[in-house]
Amino acid sequence: MGKRRICVATSGRADYGLLAWPMRDIAASDDLSLQLLVTGTHLEERHGMTIGQIEADGFAIDARVPMALTSDDPAGLARSMAAGLTGAVEALEQLRPDMLMLLGDRFETLALAQAAMLTRVPIAHIGGGDVTEGAIDEGIRHAITKLSHLHLVTHPDAARRVIRMGEAPDRVHVVGNPGLDMLSRAPAMAREALETRLGRPLGARNLLVTFHPVTTLPDKGLAELDALLKALEQLTDVALWITRANADPGGLAFNAALEAFAAGRSNVSLHDALGPAYLPLLAACDAVVGNSSSGLAEAPSVRTPTVNVGLRQAGRLAGPSILHAEAEPAAISAAIARAMAGDMPGFDNPYGDGQSSARIVGALVAAPPRDILLRKRFYDGEPPHA
Repeated sequence: MGKRRICVATSGRADYGLLAWPMRDIAASDDLSLQLLVTGTHLEERHGMTIGQIEADGFAIDARVPMALTSDDPAGLARSMAAGLTGAVEALEQLRPDMLMLLGDRFETLALAQAAMLTRVPIAHIGGGDVTEGAIDEGIRHAITKLSHLHLVTHPDAARRVIRMGEAPDRVHVVGNPGLDMLSRAPAMAREALETRLGRPLGARNLLVTFHPVTTLPDKGLAELDALLKALEQLTDVALWITRANADPGGLAFNAALEAFAAGRSNVSLHDALGPAYLPLLAACDAVVGNSSSGLAEAPSVRTPTVNVGLRQAGRLAGPSILHAEAEPAAISAAIARAMAGDMPGFDNPYGDGQSSARIVGALVAAPPRDILLRKRFYDGEPPHA
């Protein structure tokens, strides 16, 4: 029997940083071989054409699936999902993998999961069982869970939720967040090298800001973004490193607001994607501000406080270094001041120890054969005690 072919799919900066080490370890395994499918914002100029970073990291790309992410209204996103579904089916029929590995909860990822269902390719899903009450990602994540056959979850609470959804306990593995592997295994980046990548020097004080649309709100979170920008405009002596929003519903309006805010402010640096500079910058900043999951999952491991603003991440597991702020300027300003003062009770990270990739590879190697994986039976029992 030859190596088990694992097709890893990445749709943008949100999942690539978390998948990079599992991809390397799959490629290095004696029992697995790596195939790579690239789609979503990786192939979009206005999102930084981040496929170039994947190639620069030395990965061979086996399939490109354009989604034509030119619009962020419901009809436009539906057309993009349809293009992704069609292209992914064609790619999977050509590659014939033994398993498709997906991460997370984005609409692009749901299209990939549907393609695997149609082509009878088992799915290994990283990140099921989490909770994010402020985003449509919540429903997408649970839908992908029910389409998946092997569940690689980031913490025990997530495992219990997946099992309560009827997934068999022996298909659920607590592996931790693979994004932490990048922190534990990648060489540190010197300050000078980081500043070269950023294109400008760091400030005496620095904030890393990422704010995505809140897709369950009628205005997609524009009022929350406005409150955040009102708080940030007071920080004229702090360098603000801001990343643009993902290709979510409402993302175009968000990016227009961010560009207007950055215009004429010498302390603001706006980026499509930071690539390999993101985690070193996160470690160098006084705090992370916004509503990105990286503030909850990765920032604690480099002892950087997080100010989590508004509803997007509501319900998600958070450690003691996460300060939750209502989307109101005074509340955000107060939380930022506390974070920058280092007023934290601790930096325990509930998302793992930076050794997730080895656990993921172990679960992929030990998984049952394809035909057995594809036969799912609804599990009616209680979750085992973690």
